[in-house]
Amino acid sequence: MRPPLLGFLFLVITFPALAVDEAVLWHALRSGSHIALMRHAIAPGVGDPEEFVLDDCGTQRNLSDAGRAQSRLIGDRFRRNGINAAAVFSSQWCRCLETAKLLNLGTVQALPMLNSFFRQFQRQTAQTEDLENWLAARYGERPAVLVTHQVNITALSGVYPSSGEIVVVKKDPAGKVAVLGTIETN
Repeated sequence: MRPPLLGFLFLVITFPALAVDEAVLWHALRSGSHIALMRHAIAPGVGDPEEFVLDDCGTQRNLSDAGRAQSRLIGDRFRRNGINAAAVFSSQWCRCLETAKLLNLGTVQALPMLNSFFRQFQRQTAQTEDLENWLAARYGERPAVLVTHQVNITALSGVYPSSGEIVVVKKDPAGKVAVLGTIETN
């Protein structure tokens, strides 16, 4: 058995994002120099039904009542941490759009490069590069929240987020991201 201090140091070295104090993460988001990549809130199931149609929420996996409540609470958490408004971008999937709207942080702009490629992994590389290029061209003057899917966040950051989890990243001039840490919201 690993002694507690050695176990903690192992986690910090292996997963440095876990070692960042949450107050530091909120400060970074308030500054506009970092971006919140957020997985949509709780939507039971995996992927989407075979009959999925982008413009028809009735054909998609959607937020549960718990997911709607989680979205509102996450928005409240942003406000408690000094972020009352943000540039909010979302995947066009209904569960992401609803999550983004329920945060109540500002007008939600659909951004197709945040759409899931869960059923079309051949799009992963090109779509992730498009997002990196978009990030490189974006100037960090105010907080930004991007609501998307697990596969997109993992491809961009290497982090496998849970529903509603926020991955705080900073972009470099080339649009690549460095993970500062994560904020659990469950």
